[in-house]
Amino acid sequence: MRQAGRYLPEYREIRAQADGFLDLCYTPDRAARVTLQPIERFRPDAAILFSDILVIPDAIGQEVGFVEGTGPVLTPVTSGADLAKFDPGKTLDHLAPVFETVSRVRAELPDDVALIGFAGAPWTVATYMVEGGSSRDFNAIKSWAVRERADFAAMMDILVASTTDYLVAQVEAGAQALQLFDTWAGAVPANDFDDWVISPTARIVAGVKARQPDVPIIGFARGIGDRLEGYIRGTGVDAVGLDASMTATEAAAKIQPICPVQGNLDPAYLMVGGEEMERAAREILDGLGKGPFVFNLAHGIHKDTPFSHVERLAEIVREWSPNS
Repeated sequence: MRQAGRYLPEYREIRAQADGFLDLCYTPDRAARVTLQPIERFRPDAAILFSDILVIPDAIGQEVGFVEGTGPVLTPVTSGADLAKFDPGKTLDHLAPVFETVSRVRAELPDDVALIGFAGAPWTVATYMVEGGSSRDFNAIKSWAVRERADFAAMMDILVASTTDYLVAQVEAGAQALQLFDTWAGAVPANDFDDWVISPTARIVAGVKARQPDVPIIGFARGIGDRLEGYIRGTGVDAVGLDASMTATEAAAKIQPICPVQGNLDPAYLMVGGEEMERAAREILDGLGKGPFVFNLAHGIHKDTPFSHVERLAEIVREWSPNS
């Protein structure tokens, strides 16, 4: 996850040339170059499109910015009147540069390297839209969703429609698999989990499959614990990303019989490197490698991770075999 980023010197060089983070995402030449950098350095089996989950609120008309040292800053949604200003019909035109990036990357990738497109799941994107940025307690969106359920449902409808169109267009441009990131799914109250996480995700999966039936969709709902099996069955995703809260033994027993899994080395091990990283990586490979499995991290690479650790991890994965 997050293959490209500040841990790579070549990324920092291109990032310095852009007029802000969104400019980098919307400049196909640079975004394609950044997407390809980890492929050239580490030779993984798939490339992950360089973009951001907040291009959707930006596309439909919300003011979105990124402040160095702070992260995303959005003009918060506070009412149904704010929602009325958004136009999901603008999504594809606004995000045309992203689709050009997908096409360029697919044209440059070797045939045996897949291209993964992605989007944020509606709940997680909505947290940023209502909170105005990152949050620790999500009180603003949870309170709004409970107090103004009709408005919240309308927001979900907007996000489902625009995200579905966005993902289908990525496939049309050359993406061969898709991933939906619900990073803050673990913050949802249990009684609202079906309505706020499962239902909107299921609608996106069904909408994409209706137009692109063969594209695999990976769901990543971070921090949901025992609700993961219900998430898989309820959303219809083809595979599921694992966070670091589940051991390989647990995943092999409970999740792999249902669908392929992706994960789940904690990024802290990658940052530390050495024997601890190698031991943790091999435990995952040995525990999950006999079933349908994609080795990955449990979340994104930290910006201070030495890229030599990523190189070593890639070697470990390539060298591993079920009989090693």
